[in-house]
Amino acid sequence: MTGQRIAYKRVSTLQQSTIRQLDGVAVDRVFEDKASGKDMARPQLQAALAFCREGDTLVVSSMDRLARSLSDLLSIVKGLTARGVAVQFVKESLTFTGDDAPIACLLLSMLGAVAQFERDLILERIRDGVAVARRAGKYKGRKRSMSEARIAELRQRVASGQISKTALAREFGISRETLYSYLRPNSSNPESLNKQENLSPTTTNDRSDSAHI
Repeated sequence: MTGQRIAYKRVSTLQQSTIRQLDGVAVDRVFEDKASGKDMARPQLQAALAFCREGDTLVVSSMDRLARSLSDLLSIVKGLTARGVAVQFVKESLTFTGDDAPIACLLLSMLGAVAQFERDLILERIRDGVAVARRAGKYKGRKRSMSEARIAELRQRVASGQISKTALAREFGISRETLYSYLRPNSSNPESLNKQENLSPTTTNDRSDSAHI
């Protein structure tokens, strides 16, 4: 491959840092998401996929940073390699080009399945822990992260349409799921908001012909 090396980094929350991902790995462009890997609805992932061109290499620190779902992982890798884009996973020391040996494809499926299993196991443990705490009367729900004044400001900024919801969530230090919960009509009720939040999971210049996200 003689094209650009495009890095994709991901962490699950706004408080986490991607600084250790791909440390020391040479790349030409970096896309970064602070969102769950449960699906492909991630702005910078979509931007990275649109930016990649034939001959490029998408570089990711590990498979679980690209996707936590086996079907999504396979879809991304196969979609890119079909366009002539290589996919490199640094931690696993694997690179996929579309002309891969059967053993490489087997490793992709196996390691992707492990990543999905780990996520499912974590979610199961969280649900079990919450259930035990509720039965013991110790589960109070998540505390509100913003005052009524800040919620009113957030709603006003959203209504103005001058800035995206993703940018507002980053500015207010909350997840997009929490932002949407504050926009619901009954979100002024603290008890209702806590229940809603408990259901939630905790650029540079583009090429001229790239899709804008």
